[in-house]
Amino acid sequence: MIHSRTVTSVCLAVALAGVARGAAPDEGPRPLAMRVEREVVAGDEKLVARSLTLFRDGVAWDFLELPARGKGRDERPPELVEIALHDPARERIVVIDPVRHVKTQIETIRLERLSVSLAKWARGSDDRLVRWAGGPDFAAGRTETDGRIELAGPRVRYAVAHEEAPSTEAAAAYRTFADSALLLRALVRPGGIPPFPRLALNRRLEAAGAIPREVTLEIESRYGGLAGPAERLTCVHKVHPAILPADAARIEEAEAHVASAESVDLSAFAAPGAE
Repeated sequence: MIHSRTVTSVCLAVALAGVARGAAPDEGPRPLAMRVEREVVAGDEKLVARSLTLFRDGVAWDFLELPARGKGRDERPPELVEIALHDPARERIVVIDPVRHVKTQIETIRLERLSVSLAKWARGSDDRLVRWAGGPDFAAGRTETDGRIELAGPRVRYAVAHEEAPSTEAAAAYRTFADSALLLRALVRPGGIPPFPRLALNRRLEAAGAIPREVTLEIESRYGGLAGPAERLTCVHKVHPAILPADAARIEEAEAHVASAESVDLSAFAAPGAE
């Protein structure tokens, strides 16, 4: 079973900036702004996670919500469990736990080093799926049609339905965020399939000038049919070309969390039971 806190590695952590089309030449590019809602469901209906990503002022705020736990959870809305500030200009990501009121900062260079070491480890694995996911070449398992990309490997299949991005700049911004979000998840909540197949899909999406509309991941048990049907996770994306007033208020609240939360190192932030 895939852990709920790692499920965002299934989604292409989607957030991008929209550049308005048709602006007069003397107006120059408009500030990048976009909101992206995502829902991840298991099978056909069970909600696994919900998130909102907001791009504004050159940074991305990602809010992760998980289904409520404990008594009466079915009657309560999902709970905010994590906020991530992606700040490419400062080459950092700040991850905040709003429940424990702690934060940890991760430099971009650390994710780059993780990518190298994780790929080397995966390629030496005894598990065929993990070894395949180490890459570097996924061309043999990839098929593309109009508006759809599929990538198949041992016991696994990714399918991405996509649509045209507002601009080439928006497609590039999406890929930058999605790549860092995938590597961040692999660092903070390790486990599951290494992120390299998803990174390869991100490259193809940017090359097509596209953003995802729906992402599906199907994983078969390593024991075949003995363990039941394949597990399927689907992430549906809804992209909106503006930041709403309520979103601005949410960003202000997140900024307050960043300012006041206690700084801890990554090991303390991600310690077992610290959820």
